[in-house]
Amino acid sequence: MQSFKFMLQYLKKYKYRYFAGVLTLFIVDFMNLLVPKITGTIIDGLTLNTINMNKVYIYILSIIGVGAVIAIGRFFWRFFIFGAARNIEKEIRNGMFNHLEKMSVEYFNEHKAGDLMTRFLSDLTAVRKAIGPTVISIFDATVMTLMVVVQMMVYVNIKLTLIAVIPMILICVSEIYYGKLMEKRFKQSQEAISSMADFVQESFSGVRVIKAFVREREEFKRFSKANLLSKEKNLSVVKLQAVVMPLLDVIIGLSSLITLVYGGYLALIGEITLGKFVAFNQYVSMLVWPMLACGETITMLSQGGASLKRIKAVFDEKPEIFDKENVENLEKIKGKIEFKNLTFIHRGDSEPTLSNINLKVEAGTTLAIIGKTGNGKSTLVNLLLHLYNANDGMIFIDDKDINNISLKTLRENIAYVPQDNFLFSNTLKSNIAFGVENEEMERIKKATIAACIHDNIIDFPEGYETIVGERGVTLSGGQKQRSSIARALMKDAPILILDDALSAVDTNTEESILKNLKENRKGKTTILIAHRISTIKNADIIMVLDNGKIREVGSHNELINNNGIYKDMFEKQQLEEALEKREKNLDKDINNI
Repeated sequence: MQSFKFMLQYLKKYKYRYFAGVLTLFIVDFMNLLVPKITGTIIDGLTLNTINMNKVYIYILSIIGVGAVIAIGRFFWRFFIFGAARNIEKEIRNGMFNHLEKMSVEYFNEHKAGDLMTRFLSDLTAVRKAIGPTVISIFDATVMTLMVVVQMMVYVNIKLTLIAVIPMILICVSEIYYGKLMEKRFKQSQEAISSMADFVQESFSGVRVIKAFVREREEFKRFSKANLLSKEKNLSVVKLQAVVMPLLDVIIGLSSLITLVYGGYLALIGEITLGKFVAFNQYVSMLVWPMLACGETITMLSQGGASLKRIKAVFDEKPEIFDKENVENLEKIKGKIEFKNLTFIHRGDSEPTLSNINLKVEAGTTLAIIGKTGNGKSTLVNLLLHLYNANDGMIFIDDKDINNISLKTLRENIAYVPQDNFLFSNTLKSNIAFGVENEEMERIKKATIAACIHDNIIDFPEGYETIVGERGVTLSGGQKQRSSIARALMKDAPILILDDALSAVDTNTEESILKNLKENRKGKTTILIAHRISTIKNADIIMVLDNGKIREVGSHNELINNNGIYKDMFEKQQLEEALEKREKNLDKDINNI
């Protein structure tokens, strides 16, 4: 019932197109009824010698005229009904995409991409068929059937009609059970397709890992299992149709046999004329499609209903991240940040990822965050971006609670370089200018020079027009990172977040980028998350996170003097660097020998 209400809002919008389509369909079906009657009149007239050839020609022209009206009408009911269904499909797809854009990061952590893609494609196709072709089937299975039966009773014979339609009543009764069974099987089929689509998407995204570990054969076996399950679930749908459709043909054939035997008998004893007998057989033939349409209707409605429930489930998910009432749309953020007793627990976790974080960062300050993997560094900046919800009174920007600042204002004033360095399958130029309105080459070049990627780009055959592969796979790790940094610098935002954004570049390039950042980010807040102390040692404030808690805060020199966690990390990294340098020198000496 809820799914029907959901669909009704779209159907109401196109009610006039559906009305025009149904009206045209009624005209077409009514014109179809005239053909057997005209044919019967010609046969009776010729048999009884009550008409001459001139009248026959007039009747033939009438049949041609009826055929022309039917042909034109079929075009228009397709135009109105199928056109409305396609528009509704487009609107639902747009609405679903728009709705998913509002969902939190947690939602996409819990829902696989393949499953969502199936809802956008095959599920929406099933819904479109349920509100397009099914309308035709419903009309023909009901209205046309009634029109034909009435015409058979009035024009030919009531007894013959009642006997002929008895087998067809069996079809309508059996379709009720068939529909329930079809909906259940089709839902299982769609779920199997979703699982397979997700497996394929994940495998292709991780193809480098699969090849590196020589797991092609094992992945193929896993895919074969998913593909087999999908085939079995689809076959369960097809098998049901394979049983039902031949049974329909048998019942329709039985009705035709009754017509021939009993109708022929009535014609022989003179209760009906030969023309009416021929017309009656034509009417019975006209009933074949409505009876088949009855089966098609149940099938498409069952499949569409199952898919509609899956689509509505997406719309029923409420966005967790949204603007509260009376949020402020600030013209500009200066960049002051304050955390007050910030504690955060991820959904499904029992222990907090962050616990009692207290820190004030003045505008124009460079804050560095360092700590072991899994200690909440990325969670902290995701909270700052309002990708997760923090409780009121825990995060402040320019002395305003983050929950009272509109998402648009907040995110427009923060530039972000994520860990995964996601690039879209587009030109490098478009990727770097992704966060701004205009692709101004001067600004793009300035950003790429600051990110130390300009020289690499101009070396490409297509330069800035180079198309990067899906997720930027055609670039090296360092090139992807620097392209992402250039994209963030293009925004020239008051707050810049670099989440482990220099891990794939060498120390010389890192030094150049940090030097450029220092010059370009004067008076603006910058947050650096890193594992290498060389990346963050010149930051104004360094925060050491351990198990989601602040263990140390201060400048590089202050933390070294504290003889705590930071100093231990610094000494270990220095030792590792010394060992690496020694190994390189040994390799050089060996090569020289």
